Amino acid sequence: MKVAFFSSKSYDKISFEKLATNFSHELSFFEVNLDQNTAALASGFDAICTFVNDHLDKHILEKIKALNVRFVVLRCAGYNQVDLQAAAELGLRICRVPAYSPEAVAEHALALLMTVVRKTHKAYNRVRENNFSLEGLIGINIHRQTVGVIGTGAIGGAFCRIMLGMGCQVLGYDHFENEELKKSGVRYVSLEELFQKSSIISLHCPLTTDTKHLINTSNLAQMQDGVTIINTSRGALIETKAVIKALKKKKVGYLAIDVYEQEEALFFQDLSEEILQDEEIARLMTFPNVLITGHQAFLTREALQQIALTTFLNLDELESGKALSNEVAFQKA
Repeated sequence: MKVAFFSSKSYDKISFEKLATNFSHELSFFEVNLDQNTAALASGFDAICTFVNDHLDKHILEKIKALNVRFVVLRCAGYNQVDLQAAAELGLRICRVPAYSPEAVAEHALALLMTVVRKTHKAYNRVRENNFSLEGLIGINIHRQTVGVIGTGAIGGAFCRIMLGMGCQVLGYDHFENEELKKSGVRYVSLEELFQKSSIISLHCPLTTDTKHLINTSNLAQMQDGVTIINTSRGALIETKAVIKALKKKKVGYLAIDVYEQEEALFFQDLSEEILQDEEIARLMTFPNVLITGHQAFLTREALQQIALTTFLNLDELESGKALSNEVAFQKA
């Protein structure tokens, strides 16, 4: 099967080509995102492989269908960027990578948390300039904090276990309660109680119509003064304007994010010689208590290897007509 990769980076090419000899697919890599202007690149391919910022709306899907593309494989877990109804109507089958390395993302959430509350990023920069002063570097203990985890699937569950290991009280919120986590010490509560009682809140839920702007003005008002918020899930879970106001009022004490509501035009690119046109992320970066990374939580050798392997297996199943292990299908309401 001939497969066109969109939004590909050097690490994608390395991880996929390393395993390619074990499979019979022909791979072509394009650095550009999939959009109206680049969809024509899919001509002559049986399948396309896309990432989080490739928006597969109805118009894009119609274009690739007209080019005789039969399959779409997502090399990510989330699929909110896909119009599943349109895909079903066009007869395009969609597969994803539901779990590549939950620990990779959970550990990055921990790294963000420890960095922002202990200010190690600031200390690093100081010491490189021979400034060994400790003024302004007072942090907080994570031990014995009450940590609220929204979404306790594979990634959220891994983060819960990390927090339990650090001696925290862990509150969970999910539509489906994990019995093993409950036995480990996680206490499931309502979203309202989680907001009210947590000094640290970490987001690990998918982006849906129900979870968009889950962190908003109303919910921020329920939280403790000085709350720490971590987001390694989807950018639009946080209403950026609302959290900026909360930072200014010191309602939010620390914010650490690996995803951003309008990241599509920013992340995965070197813009070091550009003037940022996004005023909201520019404003966020002025706060001394905000830490931002560019959607790298998944980026470990182990995760990239698993993404490649699962994607190849998805392609094999699609080509053979076998039952699909990781299909994403439209569900009627």
